[in-house]
Amino acid sequence: MIPALHYKTKQFFFFIIKLSIVVGASYFIYNKIANNEHLDFGVFIDFLTENGLFSTKNIIFLVFLTIFNWFFEILKWQNLVNSIKKISFYDALKQSLASLTASLFTPNRIGDYAAKLMYFPKPFRKRVLLLNLIAHMAQMGATVIFGLAGLILFCTKYDLDISYYRVGRFAVIIVIVFIFTLFGIKQDKLRLKGYSLTRILEFGKKLSVQLHLKTLLYSCLRYLIFSFQFYFLLNLFGVDVAYFNAMIVITTMYLLSSIIPSIFLFDVVIKGSVALFLFEIAGVNNLTVLCIITLMWILNFVIPSIFGSFFVMNFRRYKSLDAMT
Repeated sequence: MIPALHYKTKQFFFFIIKLSIVVGASYFIYNKIANNEHLDFGVFIDFLTENGLFSTKNIIFLVFLTIFNWFFEILKWQNLVNSIKKISFYDALKQSLASLTASLFTPNRIGDYAAKLMYFPKPFRKRVLLLNLIAHMAQMGATVIFGLAGLILFCTKYDLDISYYRVGRFAVIIVIVFIFTLFGIKQDKLRLKGYSLTRILEFGKKLSVQLHLKTLLYSCLRYLIFSFQFYFLLNLFGVDVAYFNAMIVITTMYLLSSIIPSIFLFDVVIKGSVALFLFEIAGVNNLTVLCIITLMWILNFVIPSIFGSFFVMNFRRYKSLDAMT
């Protein structure tokens, strides 16, 4: 009798946790859309309607790009996990979308790591954590590869009023951070997600070169898809710009919006303001940029997280773990 009550109590609290994740994600999405101080939701809908975005053809194509974006993300995760435990594409899909839902309202995407761990028994969890870290690092690698090329071309193409004193001061800070990073690696004290950088590098070396290349390839394909999606929306909103020129600004935007929060202790420069600054230089009005950023977020995060909420609520912890042992 007592073990049965104990089991039911654990199941009840586990249900509360799942419900809290879904409610938290839902509230976060609502708050982002309804209380956006930069873009009124009514203005956003009116702007989409005026530009004919709600045509069946446009909606289908945009959703098609979103599906392929997540298709390669799921393939990437399946590819990585298969190095330690074979999983199906559907299992990778469940884990990827459920972890997205859990990560929406958590800082530094902690929820993504925690949610994926729950799908594996304890003997696999340390390796799964490191594989997830490698997946994120590969995506960041794609952002840096394309972003650096875009940044160089952006500085060449546009006559920017750059303060070389600030640039020099920034370069000094980067050098100091790099030196301390090397010192941390040698002392084995630098930690990322609870693991020393040395241990992460050792784990990465054990994985095959082919696995790393496939992971980077999937990351690059994802990058090209959502970057093209951004370009397609620019065209829908009447911005007449060549693909190459648009990609210079888009890749620079993704690079800066990814590294700025990592460099500064306080995230005073939001991703939207980075986009506004860059596209203003390129001659695109603020309303268009804000609408595209909001729509990109809805397409690539909100819609997938809705499906992820279904997988969160239908997750059976004990059944999932027992099935793999």
